[in-house]
This record gives sequence, C-alpha cells and structure tokens, in this order.
Amino acid sequence: MENGRASTKPISQVTCTAPVNIAVIKYWGKRDEQLVLPINPSLSVTLSQDQLCTRTTVAASVDFKRDRIWLNGQEQSIDTPRLQKCLGEIRRLARKRKHEEERSGDLLGCCVHICSENNFPTAAGLASSAAGYACLVQSLARLFGIDGDVSHIARQGSGSACRSMYGGFVEWTMGRAEDGSDSVAKQVAPAEHWPELRVLVVVVNAGKKAVGSTEGMQTTVRTSALVAYRAEHVVPSRQDDMKRAVLDRDFQAFGEITMRDSNQFHATCLDTYPPIFYLNETSKQIIHLVHRYNRHHGKVKAAYTFDAGPNAVLYLLQDDVPEVLALLKHFFPANANNDSERTFVRGLPDVCRKDVSSDLLDSVGLEPSPGAVQYIIHTKAGQDPQVLTNPQQALLDENGWPKKQN
Repeated sequence: MENGRASTKPISQVTCTAPVNIAVIKYWGKRDEQLVLPINPSLSVTLSQDQLCTRTTVAASVDFKRDRIWLNGQEQSIDTPRLQKCLGEIRRLARKRKHEEERSGDLLGCCVHICSENNFPTAAGLASSAAGYACLVQSLARLFGIDGDVSHIARQGSGSACRSMYGGFVEWTMGRAEDGSDSVAKQVAPAEHWPELRVLVVVVNAGKKAVGSTEGMQTTVRTSALVAYRAEHVVPSRQDDMKRAVLDRDFQAFGEITMRDSNQFHATCLDTYPPIFYLNETSKQIIHLVHRYNRHHGKVKAAYTFDAGPNAVLYLLQDDVPEVLALLKHFFPANANNDSERTFVRGLPDVCRKDVSSDLLDSVGLEPSPGAVQYIIHTKAGQDPQVLTNPQQALLDENGWPKKQN
C-alpha cells in the first residue's frame, strides 16, 4: 500500500535501541573489505543509552512493495552494499532456521520498512554507524526470530558495530578464518564491573567529517607503513594490557594505554599519503589540558581518546568529574550571546565545581576559547541493545510507515 493507507494484512513490527561504543584500542584498517575483517583486534567501552543511542523500528508485511529505509526523517537508498549484506544475512539465517525447524507462515516472503534515528550527531566521529548497524541487525534479528550472537552480521555493516552488540567493555577479536566466522565481538566485563567510570563526550564539531572512516581506512592501509607495524607489533600486547587494566579496574594503566593508542591511531592518519587530519586546534588544546591536569596531580586522573573526528571522549572516575568539568567550562566556555550555557553539559547531572584553585588553572595555562566546544555529554558505561515494547516508542505507525511523515 502507498504511504498513509491502511494495510490489509497483519504487520509484524519490532523496535530496538542500541548504544554507541568508543574504542580505547582502535580499529583502523581492514584485511578484507568485503567481509569487513580488521587488521588488528580492538576494545571499546559501550556508553549508556540514556545519553547516546540509535532507535530503530523494523516492520514486515506482504503489503509492502519493496524494502525501504528512513534515517533521521529522510528516506535513504536501501541498495547500499552494506545494508543489503545485513538484510541478506539475516534472511539467510531465517531461511536456515525455517528449514531446520520445519516452520511455515514466517516473514521470509515479506519486504521490510526500516526507520531509524540517532539522538546524537550523525557522521561526526561519534560512532553513529556502529550504533546504527547494531540497532538495525538487532531489530531485524528479533523480527525474524533469530537467536544467538549476530555480531558477525553487524560487523559487515560497520566494523565497530559488532562491539555495540554488547554492553560494558567489549573486544572485537581479529579472527583467522578466511570466511570471518571467528571475527566476532565478546564482552570483557559488564558495565557494572566498573561503576565509578565516567565519560565526558566533548563535542567540538557536530558536523559531518571531511574524510569518512571507510575512505580513510582504505587510504591508510594502502599508503602507511606505520599502520602495518602497529597492527603486527603493538596492538596484540596492548590489547592484553588493556583487558587486564579493565578487569583490575586499574585506571592508571587504563588511562595511559587509552591515550597512547589514540595518539598512535592519529599518527597513522598523519602517516597516510596524503595525510588525514581529524583533529583540529581545539582537539589539541584538550589534549594539552588533560596532560597538564594529570601532571599537576602527579598521576593519570583523566584520559582522552579521539575517533575519526575532532570530538574528544574523556574517561575519568566519578570523583574527578566536578573538577574536570570546571576546567572545561573555564577554558572552553559557552558563548555568552546565546542560551547554550543552559544546555552546555547534558546527560548525567552537571556536578561542576564552582571554583578551581588558581594553582591548577596556572598549571593548565591555556587561553580561554569561548564557543570552541559546542556542548559536553556526561555519561557512563551502559548496556547492550534493548527491545522497546511500548508502541508509542515505535518510529513506524501501525501500518508500517514513518510516523512523522503521516
């Protein structure tokens, strides 16, 4: 049926949310573009969906004439290779399940409608594709009745999406099998394992990044000698060290490894020919702030990491959030000529200290840059994808069409 007309047959519908994950050991580069197999393992922290998530509703009906997808209110092409790969793999598993269980009357003959939205900037280096494909695959798996691990399918949509299939602290194993069957995500520890850990997402630029991750990775793997050395000689032992730091809740080790790995990832981007610049001047100032803050206290109390974009993600412990927020507000204040101050810190409560010692401000020693930071999201580690059962939370109406377009 056309948009807005009632369906004549029953519609099956599922709505899920899925989280953003931010890597502390970076994935950058594929050894197989088709199967999305990485050149090294990686490890990430899944963030709370209360602050950052993708929500996706999928529906299937014999009345639908073709597969369709809407993202953030706009219809997109369903024919992109990675979308088709995910849809095809889910339907393949559904056919296999039907054959093994001798089931009938399922959804295999139906087209699907997919509607998805992010509550955070898309394509800005905040892992929107990871959350998006994790949510898509989880929703489709639920719709088609597929149980078990489907991280290998999410991986084929966006590599790091496999890590968003689990909560807490998650590793993506590199795998050795040619078909990619052993390149999957595994949980290292649940979110509640380290309840004191906090995350500040410092949004420097919410716009779309100039060089997309797929293009950037391909160019780096093709032209950088450093990325090959990193994958073979650095990351394997660093991955083990990071897992140990997480399991021991050793923030000193966790923070230092996180920063070293972020630095090396961006060094491979600079080693790319022509070089790729994801960090901007504000990003570099945040790096200076963190190192000077740690030096002032004589230990690692905050750690930065940057994905493929200028936005900083700071890991720290709960007790240090007020002081770090105060520093960020002091050196990167919101513009006074708009109402951004009201929403400058979003998410968990703004626990910023009202004052910071002059000694600490002198130790950091930056020139204040009003407006350089757009806003800060205060969050923590969170859970795996969730199913929403309230029909009011669905993005598609009872006939399987985007609610906002009716």
